[in-house]
Amino acid sequence: MEWQELAGNWALVPRRHVGIIHFLGGAFVATAPQVTYRRLLEKLSDRGYIVIATPFVNTLDHRTIAQEVLTSFERTMDRLDRRGALRRRYLPIYGLGHSLGCKLHLLIGSLFSVERAGNILIATNNYAFNDAIPMVSQLDLPVEFTPTPRETEHIINQSYHVKRNLLVQFTDDTIDQSAAIYKILHRRFADMVTLRRLRGNHLTPLGAELTWQPGTAFSPLDALGQWFNQVVYQELTQLQQEILQWLNPLMVMED
Repeated sequence: MEWQELAGNWALVPRRHVGIIHFLGGAFVATAPQVTYRRLLEKLSDRGYIVIATPFVNTLDHRTIAQEVLTSFERTMDRLDRRGALRRRYLPIYGLGHSLGCKLHLLIGSLFSVERAGNILIATNNYAFNDAIPMVSQLDLPVEFTPTPRETEHIINQSYHVKRNLLVQFTDDTIDQSAAIYKILHRRFADMVTLRRLRGNHLTPLGAELTWQPGTAFSPLDALGQWFNQVVYQELTQLQQEILQWLNPLMVMED
């Protein structure tokens, strides 16, 4: 299956599909999500999910970014619909975000009238500007994201309307704020909100596919290649399985 650029987004469209995933990446890797998150997104597409990954450039105005990426996503949906690529009358739409992408999905689900079957929020980041970019604090500049972290939490608490949510945090992630967001969402939607803690760090969702082609005779080098694949991608594979199981609890998991 090949990536295709549609109306400013990167899309994977499997022949038989069961749902749609709108993906938003982290602040410094979101400009080319089809590259930086390739392995994760292609695995989800392999299970029948249309993946629409929206690239964006981070600025101080996160409210405007949220509106722009939503508009971009909807343009691509219209393009797919006109091409006849959406073969079922109704397909559930899920938001999937990593780091800043989580904040954007939370804003989209709070500020705009969208229908989502659920959101998956991986390693949520809602830091202030000086905390997100520590070197700037030395310049003593009165700079901040819009909305601010406190304003974002207030907006979510008052207006977020996506009831079903999966939040994922990693054991070695020092900038994760999933727990704080979980408290807000759990107060609003109780058992519809799930928090999972997995092995890994803030960069675990990133990674390109490593393909190992063994020779005609299995050698120690082939064994090393297989071991490398298993070890390097073990944490990412666990994340993939957690997402797929949440999307469809009846789905048979594969390694």
